[in-house]
Amino acid sequence: MRMIHKEGYTILLVSFFVLLALNFVTYILSPTIEYFFLLPASILLFIFLLRFFRIPNRTPLTNENTVISPADGKIVAIEEVFEDEFLKTKCIQVSVFMSVWNVHINWFPINGLVKYFRYHPGDYLVAWHPKSSTHNERTTVVVQRNDGVQILLRQIAGAMARRIVCYAVEENSVKQNSEMGFIKFGSRVDIFLPLGSEVLVKIDQKVTGTQTEIARVPLK
Repeated sequence: MRMIHKEGYTILLVSFFVLLALNFVTYILSPTIEYFFLLPASILLFIFLLRFFRIPNRTPLTNENTVISPADGKIVAIEEVFEDEFLKTKCIQVSVFMSVWNVHINWFPINGLVKYFRYHPGDYLVAWHPKSSTHNERTTVVVQRNDGVQILLRQIAGAMARRIVCYAVEENSVKQNSEMGFIKFGSRVDIFLPLGSEVLVKIDQKVTGTQTEIARVPLK
């Protein structure tokens, strides 16, 4: 079983050799600085990177009637909004903020067919900023269940994030809790639910991807 996500391979490899070279040069010039400052700092930084790109060992929760959290993090918004990119209707928006300490893999919250995918370049406001959903670099994915219910997901880059990866392909079928993508270093995921959905989480609640039920949207 893989312990490290594939999106981290290049960063980890480059970081390892850069840190190795930096420590080697520092050891030649100043062994004291190497042993008491740079080496411990390098080890801690590399451990942090390993932890950031880790793949959690989980047994996914599956339920056709519920929307499972697509990300690890904290609920920072639950509100009624008008979604004007694709759905063109009022929705319940639930937002999950991911800090650098969270797993940054994103998962599909329902079974269905990808009806829409777009990548939008943009700014890098802090991920909890109210305008980050429409101003930041982001992707938009719409998944339609077999009964016609559509859930819109938006991956949003934060102040530190500079790369969003999304595996969604229009007209492809996806399974609940399969990988949707990855956001590197601090970010947010918005979930747009039909009005009338029973929201099962609260503001400031910590949620776990593939494990926490976000809302109940009964089958039609």
